[in-house]
Amino acid sequence: MDILNLKALLIAVLIFVPIERLFALRPGQKILRKAFFNDLIYALFNGVPISLGLIAAVTLATGTVGQLIPVYISSSVSSQPFWLQVIEIIVIADIGFYLAHRMFHAVPFLWRFHAIHHSIEELDWLAAHRVHPVDQVLTKGASLVPVYLLGFSSPAIALFALMYHAHGLLLHANVKLNIGPLRWLIASPQFHHWHHAHERAAYDKNFAGQLSFIDALFGTMYLPGKAVPERYGVDDPIPPTYVEQLAYPFIPKGKIHEAPTSGDA
Repeated sequence: MDILNLKALLIAVLIFVPIERLFALRPGQKILRKAFFNDLIYALFNGVPISLGLIAAVTLATGTVGQLIPVYISSSVSSQPFWLQVIEIIVIADIGFYLAHRMFHAVPFLWRFHAIHHSIEELDWLAAHRVHPVDQVLTKGASLVPVYLLGFSSPAIALFALMYHAHGLLLHANVKLNIGPLRWLIASPQFHHWHHAHERAAYDKNFAGQLSFIDALFGTMYLPGKAVPERYGVDDPIPPTYVEQLAYPFIPKGKIHEAPTSGDA
């Protein structure tokens, strides 16, 4: 268990638990909701394999493709104003995230990893951590590798990482938040809750991680007024525990015991 992950988790508890009580989208949902402790394990222990995977991906990319990028490009990029670098990182990273995320929905083998995240039946800030390490490494790699290759400064990347993490928790949180017309520009909890909806009209929609206008550009946005989904989850027979979920994508379909599916709850 990474002690930094534990500190970040405690800070998130202090911020998001009161917010979810004060501005609850579903007031009847308990803090210790279904699969709470399973998702807590993800929050505590998933950081190490994901960090190692991302370090390997960035190291491999910079040692190969990175050698082909002229030095003057990274010098020009890193010399830009700090605020401009952060904005550019958000745009570049979210385009990469959108493409990778959409691929995880389109390719059956990749979907088996991503289905773990979509097996969530009750959304809150903690549920954001339920992501298979392979899914997270490949998706975040698609976001961050271009950023590192282009030579953005470390402080700008660090601030982006902090913003991305906090925004990701908010998107999954059990909160009712109206951001008005900004919802067509910035991803909101309503936007991402529809991505998790177990409703036919919302399937394969709202892929962006931070910038909802990317989905608008590609025709994959789904925001029906002020409505929110009635239920979340998938029909895949996802097992209930952390270890089983890590193994799930690698087990042939015929060998998975048919249990009540997450979408039947």
